[in-house]
Amino acid sequence: MLKIGCHLSASKGFLAMGKEALKLGANTFQFFTRNPRGSRAKEVDPQDAAALLQLAQEHNFAVLLAHAPYTLNACSAEERTREFARTTMEDDLHRMEYLPGNYYNFHPGSHTGQGAETGIRQITELLNAILKPEQTTTVLLETMAGKGTEVGRTFEELKAILDGVTLSEKMGVCLDTCHVFDAGYDIVNHLDEVLAEFDRVIGLNRLRAVHLNDSMNPMGSHKDRHQKIGQGTIGLEAMVRIINHPALCALPFYLETPNDLAGYAQEIALLREASQQL
Repeated sequence: MLKIGCHLSASKGFLAMGKEALKLGANTFQFFTRNPRGSRAKEVDPQDAAALLQLAQEHNFAVLLAHAPYTLNACSAEERTREFARTTMEDDLHRMEYLPGNYYNFHPGSHTGQGAETGIRQITELLNAILKPEQTTTVLLETMAGKGTEVGRTFEELKAILDGVTLSEKMGVCLDTCHVFDAGYDIVNHLDEVLAEFDRVIGLNRLRAVHLNDSMNPMGSHKDRHQKIGQGTIGLEAMVRIINHPALCALPFYLETPNDLAGYAQEIALLREASQQL
């Protein structure tokens, strides 16, 4: 069965998100750990978290995906910005233990002119400072489109980060379809080859989740502009191949398309039907 969900607002609490996901036909979801454009985090209600875990078990939810705020930059040239990323991520991982065994995804960051090598070193230093052997959360590096000085635009850059992390078993990758397409990986015409390249460089065992998004821009544009499923330059046929690919079909998929809840419900229904036809 297709494991698919969308991005939901955490403002009403964990259990409310779980119930919303069910209404949309989803069996998982993604949420921001705190204000995506700021730093404030809502205090965790342990009873609310426990209620979500119970609901997720009853309805066979796939793993949940928490997303770090966009304001984090683990490889900024500014030390105080890197320190903000460290303390925020450390707090997020502590809070994630109320929902044990799930995923925490973050954008590697932008090296702001220092160079990718320095950026990669700073990201690995941060991860080595905050990851703990006892944590149950798996931290995912997200594939990036490569705009500006973003780190993570190539599989090789992600591999370099993973290689520098001591507790590597706590790490994985989230592949964003819009991002990799905008970064120059042709998942429309050469999906098999792209996945073979990922396996050669990083290893498909590291791939834990997929952000399923169409793109507003052509391949290699480095723009990072998400589009609704089937309405962009990737297209519905390619999306159907992605969700049904033997190397991907068992993974959880998370929609980040520019939609309201009704739009998400339509996309989930469309993709569920497509996943059952092959």
